[in-house]
Amino acid sequence: MADKPELTVNVVTPDGSVYERTTDMVICKTTQGEIGIMPNRLPLLASLAIDEMRVRLENGEFDEVAVSGGFLEFSNNTLSVVASAAERKEDIDSKRAERARERAQKRIEKARQAHNPDELRRAEVSLRRALNRLNISNH
Repeated sequence: MADKPELTVNVVTPDGSVYERTTDMVICKTTQGEIGIMPNRLPLLASLAIDEMRVRLENGEFDEVAVSGGFLEFSNNTLSVVASAAERKEDIDSKRAERARERAQKRIEKARQAHNPDELRRAEVSLRRALNRLNISNH
């Protein structure tokens, strides 16, 4: 990729750096929809949805990172992603994610029975995070 324009991708969480590499394309899902980011584009600031971030590798394959919301900023060919949680595909413990899915489903049912909309929303977010991690780990 040395003769093609590149951008640098950095994904950070409160626990530190999760992912860093150079690439020619990143695909993310924002709260407004999916977006592809390539080198030399106009600056951008966007909120991220709970979804996967795909980073194209030199061989055309994609690295996948589970991102739990946050935001992205792109300028000067640097894409900075700040997320509350993020995991590389190879770091996802699918058994742990499955247990989180089960817990979230129980919390959803309990919140519905208690007519607690705040807890229901929190449990639904937990479920989306667990399902995102499971989907990425099973690719």
